[in-house]
This record gives sequence, structure tokens and C-alpha cells, in this order.
Amino acid sequence: MTTHYPATIGVLIKNLSKLPGIGEKTAERLSIYMLQAPLKEMENLAESILDVKEKVRLCSVCFGLSDGEVCKICNNPGRDQNVICLVEQPADLVAIEKSGAFKGLYHVLHGVLSPMEGIGPEHIRIKELEARILEGRINEVVIATGTNVEGEATACYMAELLGKYSIKIMRIASGVPIGGDLKYVDQVTLRKAMECRHAF
Repeated sequence: MTTHYPATIGVLIKNLSKLPGIGEKTAERLSIYMLQAPLKEMENLAESILDVKEKVRLCSVCFGLSDGEVCKICNNPGRDQNVICLVEQPADLVAIEKSGAFKGLYHVLHGVLSPMEGIGPEHIRIKELEARILEGRINEVVIATGTNVEGEATACYMAELLGKYSIKIMRIASGVPIGGDLKYVDQVTLRKAMECRHAF
């Protein structure tokens, strides 16, 4: 497809198609849009991409994404400083924040335990979490890893590891989604929903 375009457009299409979720056809459409868009708009886009690469780093406290040494959540005195929500990736932190359901702090592991892929406890940010707990302010950790095999294994490992500290260890509930029709919900999800049932 790229052979029908001038070489410069072909290179742009190729580079855009390397992005996750962008196939060659979408990359082609984006390239043509960029070609026809005002120069200023494309300069702003290019500048924002470079800014992200140059300025965004991991927060030195929670390892979420930040423009500075410490992220705005860790810097916010209005957050509950005694509760940490443990997540796998920065995108999980953002998802929970969008829900507005959690007002404490976070800790991002940057992965899950996966022995098949050679990922053990030393490959994710577990020691850093323990260091935060040892500071003495944390009294609760909410484990919010995924419900797939790796996420559950990581949750079990973390619950056992953190059991030696005098803190409350919680696991987020999982089950039937709001508006979900039971006949379309998979058996594992239904089992979890039944196991996590509570008084009405």
C-alpha cells in the first residue's frame, strides 16, 4: 500500500502502523489527515509527543506516571495517606481514578508474577511497597490486580507477603458487571460474584 505514495508518506504510514491498535489502513487515513491539516496543528502534535518522551517519568513514591519527581496524587494532602491501592500498571491507576471510588494513595507494580515468562517478585516493585509500609503510616492495602491467572496469583502472593505486617489487606470485589445479563456472564465471573456476595 505504501508503495503508491511518495516515500515520505510511506515512512509515516509505516511508523504510525507500529502503534498498538493502528493497522495499515488507519495509518494511511491518519497520514493523509496530517498532510492536509494546518501546519500549526501538526507542530503542536509533534511537540506534545516530544514533551511526553522528555518530561514524563515514574513518580518516585508510587511509580505512577508524573511530570515531576512526585505525582499530583502523592502530593495531594487531601488524599487518605493511610491506604494504598496496589495496581499492575499506570493505566489501572487511571481507571480507578476515573471511577472516583478511591481517595487514598497508589502503588504501581509495573507487572504481575508470571513464572512461565520468567517474571518473579524481584522483577516488579514489591520491595518498594514494603519500604512504604515500613515507614509506619500505611494501615491498609487494597489489592486491585486483574482477575486473570497472573493477577490472581500476584494477589495471593501479595496477601501472604503482607500478612506479616500489622495492616489490613483487602481485595477488590469482582463479579457481574452492572447491567450484565447472567446468561452471558462467564462461569468464573459468576463464581467470583457468588463468593463475594454480601448482605443486601
